Amino acid sequence: MIIIIFFISLWYLSLFTQTFFEHRYSAHAMFTMSKGWEKFFYVLTWLFQGSSFLSPYAYGILHRMHHAYADTDKDPHSPLFSKNLFDMMWKTKVIYSSIADGSFPAEERFKRNLPYWGFMEKLADSWINRLAFVGLYTWIFYMYANHWYLWILLPFTIAMAPVHGAVINWFAHKFGYTNITLNDTSKNLLPVDFLMLGESYHNNHHKFGGRANFGIRWHEFDPIYPIIRLFNAFGIIKLKLNNDLNYM
Repeated sequence: MIIIIFFISLWYLSLFTQTFFEHRYSAHAMFTMSKGWEKFFYVLTWLFQGSSFLSPYAYGILHRMHHAYADTDKDPHSPLFSKNLFDMMWKTKVIYSSIADGSFPAEERFKRNLPYWGFMEKLADSWINRLAFVGLYTWIFYMYANHWYLWILLPFTIAMAPVHGAVINWFAHKFGYTNITLNDTSKNLLPVDFLMLGESYHNNHHKFGGRANFGIRWHEFDPIYPIIRLFNAFGIIKLKLNNDLNYM
């Protein structure tokens, strides 16, 4: 039971940092925040993503490329140009790594106004840090996994942030429903998104790339949007008045 609680907690904590900080803030600039709060959420991202930490800077560039080139041969993770889920994940990993190490020739328009904290980027992306988190997760499983089948969850724990990305980038381009007809295969994976904190309203998001609330129909509740409004009310962030505009 402890392992199940640990896994579910880490699933949503890791997902929160990805959707709130890396996706909505870094990639789309739906709201602004001070440098102090930016560093605070950098630290949360490191703690909650652990061994699978994604650079907010590299994530921002990668995701902006996805929107600009959705389902074309320039899309960094389109199912249309991948043999299977694992092929897509590997291609995404290669491009992401080259962006993170500075070797990828990303267009200047994709680099604008992205958060970057060199110290945390180097710390969180180091192999020592990643292996330390792998060791911590393995120790927790060793102590509390009282059935063999619980160990199946360990690889997903170690690679949690890429798993979150794969759920949307693969399945939300293959399965689900659409509210808007677009020139790509994006779909809303779930009518009520209990699994991905609003991220599965992917068709909505591809239409309204700068909109802070990913849900548009009555049943499409985006659990991150009330948090954004709360943070805005407390002055932690400043929500842009017109957030239906794309970042470009």
